[in-house]
Amino acid sequence: MAKSPPIVVVFAASDPTAGAGLQADLLALSALACHGATVVTALTVQDTHGVHRVQPLDAEWIEQQARALLADLPVAVFKLGVLASAANVAAVARILAEHPHAPVVFDPVLASGRGEVLANDEVRAAMCARLLPRTTVLTPNSVEVRRLAGDAETAPLAQSARRLISLGARYVLVTGTHEATRDVVNTLYDASGVVREDRWPRLAGGFHGSGCTLASAIAAQLARGLDVPAAVRAAQDYAWRTLEAAFRPGSGQSIPDRLYALRGLAP
Repeated sequence: MAKSPPIVVVFAASDPTAGAGLQADLLALSALACHGATVVTALTVQDTHGVHRVQPLDAEWIEQQARALLADLPVAVFKLGVLASAANVAAVARILAEHPHAPVVFDPVLASGRGEVLANDEVRAAMCARLLPRTTVLTPNSVEVRRLAGDAETAPLAQSARRLISLGARYVLVTGTHEATRDVVNTLYDASGVVREDRWPRLAGGFHGSGCTLASAIAAQLARGLDVPAAVRAAQDYAWRTLEAAFRPGSGQSIPDRLYALRGLAP
């Protein structure tokens, strides 16, 4: 039998377009030589324009899926996306507490690309209290980092990142896609301050699932043995190339091509 690739266990919502959510996570993980195993947290009705409905699964279903999975498969890294309810956040936190040695990459999706709310105040409070102390790398965009930290919309990003680190996150990678800068500036922080800053040419148009791609790529690189700063750099390179090769199958946002290398689009 062939040796199993590293297994990344994903907690996320289903996206029928496969542009975001657990389908996007699986594509990115597979492209980076990992095996993704999934725990579905919510069902959605959405297209490339936005999210129309979200149906959270009961927390009992979350725990039963995860326990059956983890009793059978070894986990290298956990990746968290949309959790959809405070009860689901608590259920995920209980599972993570039973696997303290597995790194956790948490993409705190608070809203869709079009602005539909995916995490209310109760969910955000539960994330901060229950999940940040378990998080190895938190990957908010600049809007999300301020909201999670309870800061004003114009607060310095470093200040908001420090607040989230004080709540337990080991590293916070703040992505700059929502900032009015010529390049996209992504900054990785830890308790000592800035660990690294990376700049990427800003690409035209909107993308559905870019945050999922980046967080999953970080999880994959950690599962493959890189330390956090190196994993973050390698994951950004992969994510940017998926955006550069993105395609627009519908009339809304473009979808990152996680399998660009298989299509002969690799540099």
